[in-house]
Amino acid sequence: MRILITGIAGFAGSHLAEYLAPRDEVEIHGVIHRHDRRLQHLLARLKLHRGDLRNALWVSEMIGAVRPDALIHLAAWSDVGGSWQQPWTTYELNIQCQLNLLEAMGRHRPDSRIVIVTSTEVYGLVQPDELPIDEETPFRPNSPYGVSKVAQDVMGLQYWNSHRLPVMRLRSFNHIGPGQSDDFAASSFARQIAEIEADLRPPVIRVGNLSTRRDLTDVRDIVRAYWLALRQGEPGTAYNVGRGRSVSIQTVLDQLLALTPLSIAVKTDPARLRPSDVPDSVCDNRRLVAATGWQPQIDLKTSLRDLLESWRRQVKRNAGQPDNVDLNTTRFPDV
Repeated sequence: MRILITGIAGFAGSHLAEYLAPRDEVEIHGVIHRHDRRLQHLLARLKLHRGDLRNALWVSEMIGAVRPDALIHLAAWSDVGGSWQQPWTTYELNIQCQLNLLEAMGRHRPDSRIVIVTSTEVYGLVQPDELPIDEETPFRPNSPYGVSKVAQDVMGLQYWNSHRLPVMRLRSFNHIGPGQSDDFAASSFARQIAEIEADLRPPVIRVGNLSTRRDLTDVRDIVRAYWLALRQGEPGTAYNVGRGRSVSIQTVLDQLLALTPLSIAVKTDPARLRPSDVPDSVCDNRRLVAATGWQPQIDLKTSLRDLLESWRRQVKRNAGQPDNVDLNTTRFPDV
């Protein structure tokens, strides 16, 4: 199987490449826009295509050359908080890139299976009596990012309805793990702890709203779900991907603080508070489980330990190199 992964250098994309790399029956192609730092140890197994998915001509030529048997579209603007500051960039990247890909797949590979990854943010303002969230929960996006993901989701459905492109829509709930950008709460906490341990900042963690609860799944479990859905999912169908229970951000912070011997204070930073935040989010994953048999295998403590260890290694690499920009944590989308 020749599989094309967009955003292969991103958080989920690189873990998906890692998961598929040992499989001799898979030829892995990936689209990258800027850096490939996360992929250096896998380059011998990958065929990378560097370009901009906003360029429809380039996308069409690339799809025509690769002729993928399957596409997993992960390239996206992924910073929910940052979408408030750059809404148009969020819309442009998440909507235009996918449109170009679906047009090209319809032109060159209309029978190839496609997974589009959207987000729990499509559901937005979910009420407590609507938990857990299933695939029939109404869309009520409450951020520019959420709006862009709704557009991606319904676009995928439209291309199935109108053109019979075999598209499956996966609505991922929050995922964590090693290599995650510090745009996200758990990774931000882990980075701050690693920098405090290295004496690069005072022993204070700055946080946002700790009372919210999120359904957190390890990224390595998430990408396994993507692969199973690609092979066993029903075209035209949406699948929620998540553990099925929520945990408070306070608990995430407490578990990370328990992994360091240092005494660290916690301070609320108003800049980290979002204009709108959903109190609780719980995934109903029964449709995915019924279709694929998927179950998460990595517990929260393991995910947080691995996340903190990855930041400890990265902080050590960056120590004494203030001019070395770390492309793993700069604020640009993995397109």
